[in-house]
Amino acid sequence: MSLLAGKCGLIFGVANDRSYAFHIARSLVEHGARCAFTSLPGEKNERRTRRAVEKIGVGSPWVRPCDAGRDEDLDAVFEAYTAEHERLDFLIHSIAFADRQWLAPGRFTDTPRSAYLSAIDISAYTLAAMAQRARAPMTATGGGSVLSMSYYGAEKVVPGYNVMGVAKAALECTTRYLAAELGERNIRVNAISGGPLRTLASSAVGGIDVMLERTPERAPLRRNVEGADVGGAAVFLVSDLASGVTGETIYVDCGVNTIGA
Repeated sequence: MSLLAGKCGLIFGVANDRSYAFHIARSLVEHGARCAFTSLPGEKNERRTRRAVEKIGVGSPWVRPCDAGRDEDLDAVFEAYTAEHERLDFLIHSIAFADRQWLAPGRFTDTPRSAYLSAIDISAYTLAAMAQRARAPMTATGGGSVLSMSYYGAEKVVPGYNVMGVAKAALECTTRYLAAELGERNIRVNAISGGPLRTLASSAVGGIDVMLERTPERAPLRRNVEGADVGGAAVFLVSDLASGVTGETIYVDCGVNTIGA
């Protein structure tokens, strides 16, 4: 299948071969997309990203370092991308950060201002910052799709998710406001709310083991979500099949968000 043949885009967040961004990238490539990537600054981080990307069959991948908390880095990445690629059809925002010492049950009330604002900046504001820079190249070729990753802790209290839940709520709200403003340019903005997946990032959340244990007991599909589940949803949202979908948070969590208790 080639739902994404001819489409080209930029993916933020492939830290290794277990991250959601990795599974999204693999699915996009399988459906014909060409993908460029960023890594965290530093040779070790770049090597890790390159190794992961090469596992999905992308030879000599385009990878540029980026600290998304620095406007200079974002400017450099988008300038380099547009100089070397003819189009930007999709942008995948799969990054988040919160100081792990505040991601434990009972620690939210004590979260200091600096940790709170840092989580909002990296996990939510960066979506707006990236969309701003993607606006012109997407408009130049008729539009595009911006996609970010959220979690149910943005809507309900999940023990240990704490300030990251606040940041994800801001991310989902940012998605809606961006969708409203960019829609006239045919740029769609959506979020996927994925179920818990054991990744480098999720390991920082104090309650992750409980989440993974309880989900198969509560979810209608009686299992934890897999990376391929989110990858498939991303293919749909990036493709022309989702041409009328924007401003949405799509749950891909085996249905656990539908259960009240």
